[in-house]
Amino acid sequence: MKKTFYLKSLLIAITVLSLNSQSVIYSQNFESKIDSLLQDKYQPNAPGATFLISKNGHIVYKKAFGLSNLELNVPMQTENVFEIASMTKQFTAISILMLVEKGKLNLDDEITKFIPDYPTNGHKITVHHLLTHTSGIKDFTKVKGLNAISNQDLAPLELINFFKNEPVDFAPGEKSLYNNSGYC
Repeated sequence: MKKTFYLKSLLIAITVLSLNSQSVIYSQNFESKIDSLLQDKYQPNAPGATFLISKNGHIVYKKAFGLSNLELNVPMQTENVFEIASMTKQFTAISILMLVEKGKLNLDDEITKFIPDYPTNGHKITVHHLLTHTSGIKDFTKVKGLNAISNQDLAPLELINFFKNEPVDFAPGEKSLYNNSGYC
């Protein structure tokens, strides 16, 4: 009986150790494959980037390559903070479309449904207009006084209050003009 118990225990231990070593080997192969792709693209003395890959909520890869400052020869760090600016628009649009799919809002909903005091001056400005840069709303980056507020940490409604009384550039749907305000 004892012999069988020890034999089974030994077999389980060998299996666990084998699986664990395979996982480490897979992890090293995965990491080295990613490294080789990125090291070719981001040379140590050139502009760099940081990369993070997660799987099921766990970080499986996190590294920095190249330089964050060419003049001072400062290496990129995984902790560097970047202004991602307009890259967020695609995620905002997808999130809004997911809400549309769930029936929580409609692309034809008017801006005043969400910001009741928004001055539309008789125009119908919809979520669709905001997403497609066809609202006619003045782009806040082109409003006089931007420098005065640019370093402030404004809440969304505070930023909207900064530009909402500006005259529209055109009637909603009349044309398309890239616009940061619509995404606020």
